Amino acid sequence: MNDEITATVGRHLYSFDGRVLEVFGGHTVRFHVRHMHIRAKELDRKGKRATVDVCHGRPGAAGARHIWTYSVAKDGDLSGLFRLLDTVAAAIDSAAGQ
Repeated sequence: MNDEITATVGRHLYSFDGRVLEVFGGHTVRFHVRHMHIRAKELDRKGKRATVDVCHGRPGAAGARHIWTYSVAKDGDLSGLFRLLDTVAAAIDSAAGQ
């Protein structure tokens, strides 16, 4: 059984297997749930653009930051990406308690 969740937005493919979030497109970036946090993952107040801000490390600690911005007009429906990021956020919260 494959529990991998994927979402494609623009030229990026997001893949999450329960432990590692990978973002393909341009260059590949990998994040482990025990060493990452998500800072932003919603539409702006006008509902036209979405920013995904994922950071290596824990909040307040030094680490690399990766930011992707998408336009609803250009990239279409972002609900699949938001579902994937909600799943990632839940896994981060679960890993923090271990």
